[in-house]
Amino acid sequence: MKRAILTISAVCVFISGFTAHPVCSQVQGGDLLNEAPLTPIPADMTFEEYRDMNRRLTVGLVLAAIPVPGMIHFYAGEKKTGWRILGAAAIGVGSIIVGAVSLDEGDFPDSDFDLFILNQGDKDKERQFEKIPVEMTSTDTTYKLHEIFREREGAGGLLIILGAAILIGDIAYDFIHGIRTIEEKRDRVRFKYGKMLSLSIKPEINFKNNSAGIKLAFNF
Repeated sequence: MKRAILTISAVCVFISGFTAHPVCSQVQGGDLLNEAPLTPIPADMTFEEYRDMNRRLTVGLVLAAIPVPGMIHFYAGEKKTGWRILGAAAIGVGSIIVGAVSLDEGDFPDSDFDLFILNQGDKDKERQFEKIPVEMTSTDTTYKLHEIFREREGAGGLLIILGAAILIGDIAYDFIHGIRTIEEKRDRVRFKYGKMLSLSIKPEINFKNNSAGIKLAFNF
């Protein structure tokens, strides 16, 4: 990885005489991977707290575009909740599939128009069309055919509605609660260690330069 970055840096040095490329500026500035700058860390801070403090909402929003429920909670470090959300989504999808398979084909609906029927008597191939008049003359009538389909029967429709409701609610919960969890974790860590910061003010006098000032410092 270091060799790759060095190679990119060398290329940037070569092309910097011709143009200022944004990627080159990121490489030379050390921000190729959008990494947080290296700063002193309190001795009591755990690795998990450090990760919570640096979780980005932008990453969570990008993960929300992935059609896999639970991704935001996985990123937030809530693996148990993420697996539960993923399991609930699987139940919702399964309910939709079972409902679609269990739907039975009923009869064709009644129509106020005359019908044009193909393959009459064959339930699997029969098709019916409404003959809707669009133009009439004294000797002839022109019709437009509008196909009608058999009505669906059985409890499959309820399973489809239930599965869709579970899936939509699951995705909404992952998005809303996941973003809130990331924010809450970041706030807790920053609040905890922010209280440990102490601001010290130290006056400084330089008799050689005939100058005076104050020095501010944060200490844990």
